Amino acid sequence: MSMQKGLLIVFSGPSGVGKGTIRKLFFDRPELNLAFSISMTTRQPRAGEVDGVDYFFVTEEEFKRAIDNDEFLEYAEFVGSYYGTPKEHVEKLRNEGKNVILEIEVQGALEVREKMPDALTIFIVPPNFEELERRIRGRRSEPEEIILQRLAKAERELKTMGNYKYVICNDDPQLAADLIALVIKRHAETAKIGN
Repeated sequence: MSMQKGLLIVFSGPSGVGKGTIRKLFFDRPELNLAFSISMTTRQPRAGEVDGVDYFFVTEEEFKRAIDNDEFLEYAEFVGSYYGTPKEHVEKLRNEGKNVILEIEVQGALEVREKMPDALTIFIVPPNFEELERRIRGRRSEPEEIILQRLAKAERELKTMGNYKYVICNDDPQLAADLIALVIKRHAETAKIGN
């Protein structure tokens, strides 16, 4: 009997919506059999980051060669560095039966959907835009200009929620995590029946 291939789960939403908080609340549940996709990047490692654990750190030349060889599910340039999701790494995890989570930007999510129509797509929204602004400003880590850019981007991203299979509101992070866990479990069971 061959092992069931894992799900590809695309998890996105605007900056400040609480994706990281929610993910931590459901990620370690053993029944979900989750693995986190590691991105490839050309940026320099930060203190404590480990190659192959936090990111696959490569040169710009290596990254561009990977683009030419169609080795990414999605990629983007952000603040002078490239970031991408290596297809081979994701497929290896899925073939091991793992349900792989990609926590990526909206643009990347659209690229993945085109290449992998069977991906389970989940979009996290704030209870309202004012709450999102409060959360972003509450970080107190960025100048006003960057905050305004993040808010404008969030406004554009929220308009794409119709492209996702599930839209979950982060009014209560634990409830959002429980709903996502339920969705993943249900889709994994359906995939098992389909095989």
